[in-house]
Formats: sequence, structure tokens, C-alpha cells
Amino acid sequence: MSERAAPFFCPYCGDEDLFPNEQGHGAWECRSCNRAFQLKYLGLLARGLRAESTGGEAI
Repeated sequence: MSERAAPFFCPYCGDEDLFPNEQGHGAWECRSCNRAFQLKYLGLLARGLRAESTGGEAI
């Protein structure tokens, strides 16, 4: 990856006025509601993907 992933909107107010915060990797600040938050990638789930049935009935 060449760039870090960025959130599209604030999880508190929903606004898009976000900027990276000085606290470190994954830290963001919303200048609309004046809140700071941090995002962290936890990893992949062990259960993986499950196929959904297309017939509507349980088999």
C-alpha cells in the first residue's frame, strides 16, 4: 500500500471535515464536532466468507 486508509466521515457527527491527528498512526480529528478518534485494524476473521443460498429455503 502506498497510502494509509482514511475514514470518509466522522463516526460521531457524520461530517467529512477530517484531518490526521498528531497522536500517531490511525488518529483523526473532526473539525466540525471538535472530537478526536483513532482507528485500528484488528485483522481478518478466522471464519472467512460464507456463501448465501439463492433459493430462499434452508438445505
